[in-house]
Amino acid sequence: MKVLLAGGGTAGHINPALAIAGYIKEKRPDARFLFIGNKDGMEQRLVVQAGFEIKSITISGFKRSLSPKSMAENAKTAVRTVTSSAEARKIIKEFAPDICIGTGGYVSGPVVREAAKLGVPCLIHEQNAYPGVTNKMLARRVKKIMLAVEAAKPYFKGYDTVVTGNPVRGEILTADRAEARKKLGLDQRPLILSFGGSLGAARINEAVAHLVARSGRDGRYQHIHAYGKFGADFPAMVEAQGVTIADCKNLDIRPYIDNMPECMAAADLVISRAGAITLSEIQAMGKPAILIPSPNVAENHQYHNAMALVNAGAAEILEESELSGEALTEKADRILADPQTLEKFTQNAKNMAITDANERIYSVVKKVMQ
Repeated sequence: MKVLLAGGGTAGHINPALAIAGYIKEKRPDARFLFIGNKDGMEQRLVVQAGFEIKSITISGFKRSLSPKSMAENAKTAVRTVTSSAEARKIIKEFAPDICIGTGGYVSGPVVREAAKLGVPCLIHEQNAYPGVTNKMLARRVKKIMLAVEAAKPYFKGYDTVVTGNPVRGEILTADRAEARKKLGLDQRPLILSFGGSLGAARINEAVAHLVARSGRDGRYQHIHAYGKFGADFPAMVEAQGVTIADCKNLDIRPYIDNMPECMAAADLVISRAGAITLSEIQAMGKPAILIPSPNVAENHQYHNAMALVNAGAAEILEESELSGEALTEKADRILADPQTLEKFTQNAKNMAITDANERIYSVVKKVMQ
């Protein structure tokens, strides 16, 4: 069994592909895998770290701006749409896959398109409630469209869809709250977990700094916050509000969260962006959440992701246009002070969770290959 996978640009496209490959490998140890990624994408690092082979093509997206720089980039992109297809076709012919799975991002476009032309059975997986442009364009070329949430179905009318959910790491599914809180050295006070992604989110950092500073002063909450690669000024923002982080045992402030399953299991409230995989993990653990969608993503898909939870009574949303330290603190206080709201969010999030996504996806793969 030879499996070709394509997805890249963001971890939200790459990690599902890795999870799918990892699960198929468990079920079929004899399977061979090849990823195709963008030459300069983060998939080059993540795929190799996961122990899979990857080959590269060069592809980019069109800029919406009409500036001279954007126009020049768009001219390059127009050329790359042709050359990337030729590059992909050559790799596919050499590998001769039995199935091709695309998980989104620019790179999956030419790969899935060329694989389909060569007669390879193709699948795509859409992680978001509002589908990306690439997957919408590929819909007519694939055997089946796997969706993370029911809310994405209307965008693929007339096509063969199945709701599989997003692949969720096994550690997320097995993490224990009591054990995690003990390991993290927490007491009985509520724990807030907040983060804005690996790079950090300036607006989230600014708002969370207000909440963290108050917790530093009154000790009301325990708080774990990851400020990201470009948020190194976060400690200074808190200290400018009269709080020395090192003196506050209830504050755990760091650049990254390397033990997310443990931290999320321990949390009473999560404050985060609305990336698809993060939301799947929040649902799997049944965590009350305040979601702050990034307005800087394609098709504003994080807003649609967040609203799927909000409409199900599983979370609250705070858009960046309304975001401030005071607004975030007020919302966190209100949620944490109301046990009924916490329980409602927990149960509704769990009701949305699909915890057997890997098995559902594997079942689709087997059927398509028959």
